[in-house]
Amino acid sequence: MDIFRTLINLRVIPFLKRWSLLNYILGAIDVFAITCAFQLAYYLNYYYTGGFFFSEKIYLILYLIILPIWLVILYLIKITEIPRTKRYRVLVLEYLQSTLAILALLILSFFLLNHYQISRYFVIQFPFFGFIFLLLVRMLEYKVFKSYRAKGFNHINVVLIIDDSSEAFLDNLLTIKEWGYHIIAMFTGSEKIKARHEDSMIILPEEYLSVLNDLMEVDMIDEVYYLKNKIVPNEIRAVIRSCEELGVIFRLKYTDPKVNLTNAIKTEIADEKFLTFINVPHNIYALAFKKLMDTVGSVILIFLLSPLFLAIPLLIRLTSRGPIIFKQTRVGLRGRQFDLYKFRTMVVNAEEMKKDLESLNEADSPAFKIKNDPRITRYGKFLRRTGLDELPQLFNVLKGEMSLIGPRPPLPEETRQYKRWQLRRLSVKPGLSCFWQVKPERNTIKMQKWMELDLAYIDNWSPRLDFIILLKTIKSVFMRSGV
Repeated sequence: MDIFRTLINLRVIPFLKRWSLLNYILGAIDVFAITCAFQLAYYLNYYYTGGFFFSEKIYLILYLIILPIWLVILYLIKITEIPRTKRYRVLVLEYLQSTLAILALLILSFFLLNHYQISRYFVIQFPFFGFIFLLLVRMLEYKVFKSYRAKGFNHINVVLIIDDSSEAFLDNLLTIKEWGYHIIAMFTGSEKIKARHEDSMIILPEEYLSVLNDLMEVDMIDEVYYLKNKIVPNEIRAVIRSCEELGVIFRLKYTDPKVNLTNAIKTEIADEKFLTFINVPHNIYALAFKKLMDTVGSVILIFLLSPLFLAIPLLIRLTSRGPIIFKQTRVGLRGRQFDLYKFRTMVVNAEEMKKDLESLNEADSPAFKIKNDPRITRYGKFLRRTGLDELPQLFNVLKGEMSLIGPRPPLPEETRQYKRWQLRRLSVKPGLSCFWQVKPERNTIKMQKWMELDLAYIDNWSPRLDFIILLKTIKSVFMRSGV
């Protein structure tokens, strides 16, 4: 029996994907593994008293300190994500690395803080059991995901620029389905590769490489691989420039271990070494902090603003007919679409009325804006001016589709009218607020300036910048400087 087909038919997998619950489930499994290791080490050292570790204050405090530290270490060394091409021995070494860091931390705190009421055996046993449990669950997850990808799910869309020297790598991408790579097109001058694959995929001559620009605009392409043995600098510079414009990852295969470029990071995929060019912020510590703040911040804000989540739906229900939540398709990271949530501020037939109002559009962009829009309900204008209509997007953040701070997600019809340089807005996760949202009378800002502000955010991003924009967003809500 195909378990994945069964889960899809039962709508389990679509539900998990729709609500982006998978990362939370994997995180919960890691927490459970660490907790079990902590409890087992505690029991082995205090079996005569029995019970659970949280009954002892000192162990409970130690657990609450060590748990988040271990999870952050796992994230920083990039083993919280399910790998595609890593060998099991690499997983063992990575988990061993995190375990040694925790062991060193425990030993250091044991002697520096004089916590002699904690068993020395516990200090050794807990990291050992944590290593075993975490590795076992991750290997099981790895195996499950391999099967999942082999069924045709969870793909990365790639374009290859290739010659005969990388035919073995190409064969691996095509035959090892569990890696989950989907080849959109190949550019090659190899007659051998053309003869073997021209009937099954798009193959273009090398001299048509300029077509890659158009291909990346119309297709959801995640990564471009340059796999030629002979490197052509002008060709590479042109491809990198195209990828940078759209925020697409570019990977250049290299063989010289001494090669080092300040604007590229070294990565390894299927035993091949690559210089990876990412034209978006890539500070793993800062990104870890941003991811943590998105998750924790959205949960805290939903809790603190829960009275509004009760009052606003009641206000909408009493003053206009129709659904409370308005769902709209928006474009997210690298062109992937998702449902954006808002409190409804317009009449039910707003989309039908839009056709009759097209001539009144005041925006100098693909967006649709009218100063005194007749479709807005009695209290809809207040919700818009305060930004309270955007509150349900905290659930988009919780699902992982959006971030607290980032360029606003556009409509699909808007992106189809973007100029090439404007498409780089889609290279980062969209957000609830950004530079444009915190400007006074933001809807008077011209399209060109709006796009420049979003790209300036991408180029200058830092946790400090996010914090400043968040404070200004809160201020703009109280100043009612919206529509």
